[in-house]
Amino acid sequence: MSLEDSRWTEADVPRLDGKVALVTGANGGLGVETARVLAARGARVLMACRTVAKGEAVAEHLRQQQPDADVQVLALDLADLSSVGRCAAQVQEEVGSLDLLINNAGIMAIPRRDTADGLEMQLGTNHIGHFALTARLLPLLAPEARIVTVSSQAHRMGWMAWSDLMGQRRYDKWLSYGQSKLANLLFHFELDRRLRASGATQRAVAAHPGYAATNLQHVGPQLSGSPREAKLMRLANRYLAQSAAHGALPSLRAATDPKAQGGDYFGPDGFWEVRGWPVLVGHANRAGDVADAARLWRHSEAWTGLSLLSGAALTQTAGSSDSEDLDADDVDTDDRETEAPVAMARAATP
Repeated sequence: MSLEDSRWTEADVPRLDGKVALVTGANGGLGVETARVLAARGARVLMACRTVAKGEAVAEHLRQQQPDADVQVLALDLADLSSVGRCAAQVQEEVGSLDLLINNAGIMAIPRRDTADGLEMQLGTNHIGHFALTARLLPLLAPEARIVTVSSQAHRMGWMAWSDLMGQRRYDKWLSYGQSKLANLLFHFELDRRLRASGATQRAVAAHPGYAATNLQHVGPQLSGSPREAKLMRLANRYLAQSAAHGALPSLRAATDPKAQGGDYFGPDGFWEVRGWPVLVGHANRAGDVADAARLWRHSEAWTGLSLLSGAALTQTAGSSDSEDLDADDVDTDDRETEAPVAMARAATP
């Protein structure tokens, strides 16, 4: 079966006995389905969840379905870099090496708020938290390990608002979501380039679920207090979305298909990639912008205090400031703002 072939299903996931996988956001939606399939195929699955009680309930359900499922819940709040550090330290204590790192967790279209570290919540959770987790776990990755970044079709409406990345001057929840999903792909392709340049054998692969019916669509309306938006999301989930199990297939193919290569990007094969079977898909030209990717990487290192593949090895640079490693034009001098229409943003699928 080629990577362009459709009808790739859970049955195509190979046996994963002896493999260790970490899935972020494994207490709901796509994360649950990803963890379920990986455990069923024999992998030990570390379920990294913000709400541990929900994660434990899911883990117990998986054990009831699959008595031999080897699943373990870890506390991880991607909106708190200290929590990311604690989770990574626990992983290092628990396992000798990691074969799959699936950066799945995310939030969508919420009112503006800050992370524990003072960063805009959507960019902070969807990209920066995963950047920090990847940086801290990189030394633990097995030689043939894969790092899977989960993006979204919403990356197509995203623009990197370099003069206002945190939305402090102007904030639109949908455009900020698109920016965070564009950041996911910029990170993915830059990670692939840096792994190759360093001679590493690990692979960076990415995926998007299309439109999958999960709780992701309900959190934004709840936080916004918008019954109308909540109703629209319920209707869209009922009539437009595919199931969470189907939405997890691109991530599973990215993580386990033996033919997948570094830099590959998987998504559904249907109209506008909203639904369908997982195949290789394209992306917005902006997602392949090498200069923007390098620029985002510099910002991400400054925000997290971590250096990721900036040389031959991973080193920690705690206490580094934004101005130390950034070019002059990285510090709020570029007044380029997003031109994406707000109407398009509000109509975008997650």
